[in-house]
Amino acid sequence: MSRRRIGFWYRFSAVLVKPPLVVLIKRDWRGMENIPAEGGFITVVNHNSHADPFAYGHFQYNTGRVPRFLAKSGLFKSGFVGAAMRGTGQIPVYRESSDALSAYRAAIDAVERGECVAFYPEATLTRDPDLWPMAGKTGAARVALQTRCPVIPVAQWGANHLLAPYAKKPDLLPRKTHHVLAGPPVDLSRFYDKEMTPALLKEATEVIMAAITAQLELIRGEKAPATRYDPRLVRIEQRRGTREQDEQEAHDEHDELNARREPAAREKSARETVRDTTEAEHEKRHGK
Repeated sequence: MSRRRIGFWYRFSAVLVKPPLVVLIKRDWRGMENIPAEGGFITVVNHNSHADPFAYGHFQYNTGRVPRFLAKSGLFKSGFVGAAMRGTGQIPVYRESSDALSAYRAAIDAVERGECVAFYPEATLTRDPDLWPMAGKTGAARVALQTRCPVIPVAQWGANHLLAPYAKKPDLLPRKTHHVLAGPPVDLSRFYDKEMTPALLKEATEVIMAAITAQLELIRGEKAPATRYDPRLVRIEQRRGTREQDEQEAHDEHDELNARREPAAREKSARETVRDTTEAEHEKRHGK
């Protein structure tokens, strides 16, 4: 099978989702020519709004190559959403369980069957203060190196204006523009035929993230920071800062306690000195 047929559930979901998207956001979509017409491939996409999976899904649907997203397993459990997720062939991700690797295997199988698998390599909404792509996870690189399929970097911008990260209410007016730019395939050939060590996967992932960032720079017309935001390093720094703060507070408390004790100690010492002097004089007076 060279490509996945769209199928009933995808078409039905499109009938429900596309009309409000067309009303709510304008479209500036470029790079569709870089989406392979046949064969399996993966797209790697930045993530800056809870609305952008729908907006990006609209773009990808219109290319004729519908994506299979990796999504939290809880979305597949029940109700219409669960039925739609299963019916459209999305891939459940079971975190911290015995089934954690099943998403990786399912993604490889899908690519080998000629389908498109869409990765959000950051695995969550970006926490970069200016919404640039963060350091990525290695899942997309693993699948890419295992299958040697095309990896299409896709940048998007504008859904975050409709629904800001972690916001609960959308900003509907004025009408926002969703920008998408799909770039040429990322060249990962230098990583082929090598052992997939953590260091190699990390390097390949950074090449992928750099390609996404380059597309986003073109959309935004500005340069991204030289250092990529890494939540793991930020957490380490925060823990170190908290530990240092705790140690400083403990040191300050110790100094404060000593400061309180010193006058009392001096007073006690003075009393003992007076007492010893008095006793000595008493003994001398009585011939002791």
